[in-house]
Amino acid sequence: MIWNWDFVHDGRVHLLWAALALVALLAVLELGGQSRLGALLSPLMQHRLVVRPSLARSVTRLGLVLLALVAGVLALMRPQAAGETVRSSVSRLSADVIVVLDVSRSMLAEDTSPDRLTRARVEIAAMARQLRGHRLGLIAFAGRAAMVCPLTPDQAFFALALDGVDTRTVSRGGTRIGDAVRAAVRGLPPGPGAKLIVLITDGEDHESLPIEAAERARDAGVQIVAIGLGSEEGSEIILTDPATGAKTPMLHDGAPVISRLDGDTLRKMAEITEGVYVPAGTAALDLEGIVREHIQPIVRAEADRAIRVVPAERYPWMVLIAMLALAGAAAVGAFANRRPR
Repeated sequence: MIWNWDFVHDGRVHLLWAALALVALLAVLELGGQSRLGALLSPLMQHRLVVRPSLARSVTRLGLVLLALVAGVLALMRPQAAGETVRSSVSRLSADVIVVLDVSRSMLAEDTSPDRLTRARVEIAAMARQLRGHRLGLIAFAGRAAMVCPLTPDQAFFALALDGVDTRTVSRGGTRIGDAVRAAVRGLPPGPGAKLIVLITDGEDHESLPIEAAERARDAGVQIVAIGLGSEEGSEIILTDPATGAKTPMLHDGAPVISRLDGDTLRKMAEITEGVYVPAGTAALDLEGIVREHIQPIVRAEADRAIRVVPAERYPWMVLIAMLALAGAAAVGAFANRRPR
């Protein structure tokens, strides 16, 4: 019963005064109009010229209007049954996905056409279309991590941020995977729900404690889908001069740079968070297939587990009472306006 209810917005009870004032005004207009008409016309002429509800119908209609307003105010106060809860299953849970993209110069390698970074951007854009309805974010990293696009459901904004990512987005060279993962965890909201980090990298980590970062992600309820580009055995990075088309190896201190994928670290990071490691190697990156086979099952599993215990709401009953009372008031008025034959 109503005395066992708790009200979420109990301060709105003062709206009852406005409801009473409105009904009082309607009563004055209704009864005052009848008295002013009586001053102008005789009872016989009133009966012939005016169809007027009886006093009982007028009182009934005003009472139903008052009931509708009171029920509406109670609905706005959001009543909940004290001590009673219901289990609510969220079957269409929105996921939060942050793409963590390696933008170090080794991503310019052309073992994937036209190069690793360009191909990754194209595939990420296709992946975003598959994840329509979810929130996406983007972090670019090399020697440090930069949040390029915070979590947003706006696909156009995400695509615009993705188009602007290149090796100049992060000025410091290197590959600090742990820092990028920690930045992604900070960018994800706390609480239940599907939260994923899609990590795309082609290099070894440079002392940023990636395993510790993965443990922090696990504690925050975040899963990592790690996608490794390049070779675990190591390979030279061949770059093309855009002006001349000449191909030359990337050099550091006069020696060719060897890009070596640390697959063991990425695999451990994925296992710690109950995520997935995908060794893409030097083949074409198929993020659409990865989304279909790995990311979407994770999102569905999180949605199936997202069962919330919430207070039993009672405001729908108040809304129903208000609607019925308004319909009753309209019906009383309609019948009152019919002249007997």
